[in-house]
Amino acid sequence: MCDNHHKSPHKGKDHDGHDLEHKTWSRRSFLQALGITGSGSMMLGSNFLTASAPSPLTSAIAMAETDNILILIRLSGGNDGLSTIIPIEQYDIYANARPNIYLPESKILRLTDEFGVPTYMKSLEPMWGEGQFKAVHGVGYEGQSLSHFTGSDIFANTDLSTTGFSGRDTGWMGRHFEYLYPDYLSDFPGSRPEGPAAIQVGNYGSLVFEGEETNYAFVTNNIDQLEQIAETGLQYPINDELFDNCMYSDQIKFLRGVSNVTNEYAGTIHDAYMRGSNQIEYQDNGFARQLALLARLIKGNLGTKVYMISMGGFDTHGNQPLVHERLMTQLSIAVDNFYDDLAFTQQDDKVLSMTFSEFGRRIFENGSNGTDHGKAAPTLFFGSGLNGSAFVGDHPSLDEPNGRGNLEYTMDFRNLYATVLAEWLCVDIPLVEQHIMDGYTYTPVNLGFNCSGVDFPEIVYSDGQPTPPTPTDPTGENPNPELLDAIVHKPFYPTDSTPHIYLEMPFSGHVDIQLFNIMGQHLGTVYNEIMLEGSIEINVRERLSTYLASGKYIYRIQVQDKKLSKSIMVA
Repeated sequence: MCDNHHKSPHKGKDHDGHDLEHKTWSRRSFLQALGITGSGSMMLGSNFLTASAPSPLTSAIAMAETDNILILIRLSGGNDGLSTIIPIEQYDIYANARPNIYLPESKILRLTDEFGVPTYMKSLEPMWGEGQFKAVHGVGYEGQSLSHFTGSDIFANTDLSTTGFSGRDTGWMGRHFEYLYPDYLSDFPGSRPEGPAAIQVGNYGSLVFEGEETNYAFVTNNIDQLEQIAETGLQYPINDELFDNCMYSDQIKFLRGVSNVTNEYAGTIHDAYMRGSNQIEYQDNGFARQLALLARLIKGNLGTKVYMISMGGFDTHGNQPLVHERLMTQLSIAVDNFYDDLAFTQQDDKVLSMTFSEFGRRIFENGSNGTDHGKAAPTLFFGSGLNGSAFVGDHPSLDEPNGRGNLEYTMDFRNLYATVLAEWLCVDIPLVEQHIMDGYTYTPVNLGFNCSGVDFPEIVYSDGQPTPPTPTDPTGENPNPELLDAIVHKPFYPTDSTPHIYLEMPFSGHVDIQLFNIMGQHLGTVYNEIMLEGSIEINVRERLSTYLASGKYIYRIQVQDKKLSKSIMVA
């Protein structure tokens, strides 16, 4: 109980010190006084509390005509770009600079004549073939920091003046959240979205979702905590006695609001988790578990528009070949599984993923079979919404490094951030430039999606043409545009997850549907009959005598002399 009878200078509410204290009090300063530095989480007594809040960005996205989702993948430690995207045209320079750690040509998967990826990233090859993979060269900024802490802050707060511990302490998304939702912790109707504005797995001190007064993401320190909340719907309980303090009534009121919102969203996450399910078996590692849980929440229609997950270990000063192979193998397999999983509910075209890291690494190897902190590095994008696979921008020249052997940046990272916000999440361009980019006028980057109608500079796609290539498949056939205009076909999955093909014919004709695995091996005939004008639903499993293991397959439809192909998932 509160005791208001004390009249000492430092007790109770009726004293000058109390009034002075509250003149300068802010929610953010109170959190900092409790030892919280940008995570939105704290220990209060023995209770864990997350400052999860509804998001202004969610409001802006909700008002726009989009249900697109963004996933930020943090590669913590500084990912080596030259071990991720290999410039084949500069291969001799690359190999000579790294005599002990370079990738031999036999271990490079050529995606174009100019660029390839390590063969340990081969799980992304089907995504490349289906137009779901773009890589942007030379991402960085002027005067790039080689510090883990400063570099991480700059990529989060977009403040290029940041040095040491100075610089903005708000994030590019947090600023927009705060601008649109000043009453994020209130209980007024419509004051917060139905689901969390953002979810962040991994408390690495990132400022991405940080506003002036709180972190706007539902933050868990690791995937174990988020899995526990998803499975039980319970956040750590808060004892009401902790709030029974009149001395800090405003601060306690804020904490109570944080507690209420956090627990409310814990239940919402649980409900979505129970509605969703995984149709793909993921690997048993931390990164794969993060994507598996995100897939389940997305399929359960949680409503969250922005997620951030992390993978550590990229500070490869030593033993880089083995470490990088392990990390990028896990990433490639998990990303491919993730989009295959979303394809079961046809949500894969609504989810865009992008990687980021605090810096790249140098061209030259060091004396420990590794590389040291460098500058520019590629950013990878994944998702059907890319509408074509490509390498975007100019790759930095390896024969013109600076004095320390660094690649110079050719793409300002703020251009990518702003393009994703304006063209994928459909946030108004003036809001993007003024409130998120803090006055920075960005140059749009053609990533394959366009919400604002802005005119993009032309890019060259994976087939060397300025327009998205027609998807190919392992059978060697290309979809025919005229046939696509005349025939409607799509895979769909009833509640038992058995793959079906919906086919609608505008005319009578002979229809032949064959099934292949992703290696191009023929598995059998799904349908081979004369079909009258109309529609039909074909159960793929029932039509084949061959057992189908779980995974991705290609079906090819031939009508007369026209052929087209599409992928389909089997659970």
